[in-house]
Amino acid sequence: MSENQPNNPLHGIKLAEILEDLYLKYGWEELAERININCFRSNPSIKSSLKFLRKTLWQRVYYYVCQL
Repeated sequence: MSENQPNNPLHGIKLAEILEDLYLKYGWEELAERININCFRSNPSIKSSLKFLRKTLWQRVYYYVCQL
């Protein structure tokens, strides 16, 4: 964890890494069930999901999945 941001668990972790970890842990189908967003339901891919999540508050999505 960075000394500059000790209270930020996501500091230094790329969104692509988070998404790949989520995909490997849950798969697209379960991600779509847990988080009802189109990028996980309709023709899901890492690229399309990254495009969508970068336009939103993706930290909330990650936090939500971690709480499940």
